[in-house]
Amino acid sequence: MKRFSLLVAGATIGGVASADSVVGVDEIICAAGQVQICIEQDTCYSTSAADLDVPEFVVIDTKKGTISTTKASGLNRSTGFTSSERKDGLIHLQGMEGGRSFSFVIHEETGRMTAAIARDGLSVTVFGACTVADL
Repeated sequence: MKRFSLLVAGATIGGVASADSVVGVDEIICAAGQVQICIEQDTCYSTSAADLDVPEFVVIDTKKGTISTTKASGLNRSTGFTSSERKDGLIHLQGMEGGRSFSFVIHEETGRMTAAIARDGLSVTVFGACTVADL
């Protein structure tokens, strides 16, 4: 049983995108890893980014104040964030669009990302990894 647990843990860790330092970088690309949806008066479910129409990659431009899908995705989606702050080694981004609020926290040194998207009665949490965008 212990061997099986280690195998599962290794497979899970291996499937998560690798993150890099984004200290002082204005354009970063982030990949969705673990995704979970929670429904009011129900439960939470693990799912994939594709199942929830969450882009697998987004480009965050802290200088322009935008979060966009990659050109390769063919989705051509972009939104602005209304609040942005770099403090204590973290990047905080927040915004609203289409009845949803969103919030990103990115650890600058490691590139690890946590994002939450909420609308009335539903929330989606995404854990992922970010690196320098080479656009």
